[in-house]
Amino acid sequence: MRSFERTRPPDRASREVWREGLAVAIATSAYGISFGALSVASGLDVWQTCVLSLLMFTGGSQFAFIGVFSAGGIAALPSAIASAALLGVRNVAYGMRMSSIIGGGFWRRAAAAHVTIDESTAVAISQETPHLRRLGFWLTGLGVLVGWNLTTLAGALLGDVLGDPKTWGLDAAAAAAFLALLWPRLRERQAIAVGVAAAVVAAGLTPFLLPGLPVLVAALVAVVIGWFNWLGRPGTTAEATS
Repeated sequence: MRSFERTRPPDRASREVWREGLAVAIATSAYGISFGALSVASGLDVWQTCVLSLLMFTGGSQFAFIGVFSAGGIAALPSAIASAALLGVRNVAYGMRMSSIIGGGFWRRAAAAHVTIDESTAVAISQETPHLRRLGFWLTGLGVLVGWNLTTLAGALLGDVLGDPKTWGLDAAAAAAFLALLWPRLRERQAIAVGVAAAVVAAGLTPFLLPGLPVLVAALVAVVIGWFNWLGRPGTTAEATS
């Protein structure tokens, strides 16, 4: 006997996807205020902050970028870019998963690539039919894109008004904000092991390496742990855990 969830009227199912997608978009966009303020506090201009949000558009990578940049300035720029890129690699796996849902067409795929993020992928794959998956993907992705960039602008303007970041403690807030994004993901032993090992390596190397380089070495440690599936469940794959 089919469950009630699989016999929902199409209009009701679509309304539920709308509610879910918009709720996720609003909640995620709220972080943009923090990013905008922290980015300006790290030394970027308002327009540079907004361009970064528009083009990079992946929260974890953006926080990693400004965290490394604020620690080392221009000299740490290559490390900041590399750190952001490493965190953004997961979106490639999301894109492979979303490919069959999005469909063909160059411009459609190009637009989809820009909004393929954690939130749009999660909402899409949780739906029951191809139509609802596409609706969830585009609604969430575009909703976060618009909301994130608006709140980034608001946060950047706010941070510009506040002035010296040390006066308000914003010089240490980038790490705190990134930790807030990371914490909900630490639900399994392997994720905790990766986080602890990477933190220990980064902290140990910080006095000896240029700003940003300890983060890159810590990322390599995380890759090794994930590659050998240390403390992970047997048969677990990267796609299954994303």
